[in-house]
Amino acid sequence: MRLSLCTISFRHQLIDLKDIAFWARDSGFQGIELWGAHARNQSPLALYNAQWMAAQGLSIPMVSDYLPLHDLALLRQSTLDLCRQAQIWGATKMRTFAGMTATADACPDQRRKTARALREACAIAQDNGLKLLIETHPGTLADSLAATCDLISETNHPGLAVNFDAIHLWEAGDDPVVAHKVLSPYIAHYHLKNITSRDRLGVFAPANIYSAAGDRDGLVSLFDGAYDYRPLLTLMAKTPQCEASLEWFGGNVFAALKTDLNQIRSLTDLPHDASVNAG
Repeated sequence: MRLSLCTISFRHQLIDLKDIAFWARDSGFQGIELWGAHARNQSPLALYNAQWMAAQGLSIPMVSDYLPLHDLALLRQSTLDLCRQAQIWGATKMRTFAGMTATADACPDQRRKTARALREACAIAQDNGLKLLIETHPGTLADSLAATCDLISETNHPGLAVNFDAIHLWEAGDDPVVAHKVLSPYIAHYHLKNITSRDRLGVFAPANIYSAAGDRDGLVSLFDGAYDYRPLLTLMAKTPQCEASLEWFGGNVFAALKTDLNQIRSLTDLPHDASVNAG
């Protein structure tokens, strides 16, 4: 299992990517999942590029962004731009959300349009040697196991994969271990995070997470939350070429990431230099 950290964890801190990379390398991470906003705003002339990352023993497995699936006029260029960013950083995967409407609120026409948009984006990604991942996330058409399966079927494109966010499937009432078995042919990446209780899941709402003044009450270490990750992590450790990202949104970023990394390593018997990615 390869573990990465996510640069979105540092969204409200003034820390250079170089310093994040040095810390990730020294702490035992193998990768850095790059937030789209950070990828776009790195100078193309910067010394700290994909080649420099590789020299540190790090990779950029995925660039995570938000494609405008609701607007086909913008989608093609936005997808091409995201492909370019992924290629600049040597990433093989691009993550997006499956629209901005929950499954229960989507009419058949919205579903058809979203599936069509995903097919187009997947075709562009595939032409560029990349995979497009939809994240299991509330408020989208991949907000549960059943919804994700339906969307994969409706999109019907070999370039579509899943970014498996266990806590959001658990939020939907699914058992992540069962969901893992069902979705395993499509899973290309994992996001790992936890919460103290179900009544605090609203903390993960994008508007709250992106706000520097947002509520962080309920965010806890991976092994201190309401969802027991041990069975899922045991499965993941046995999955060939498994890549996952630690998606921490709270304070004390370095300490929180290091704690989770060490505990995952202890649980799965990963050696210090084993492959790991957090995003």
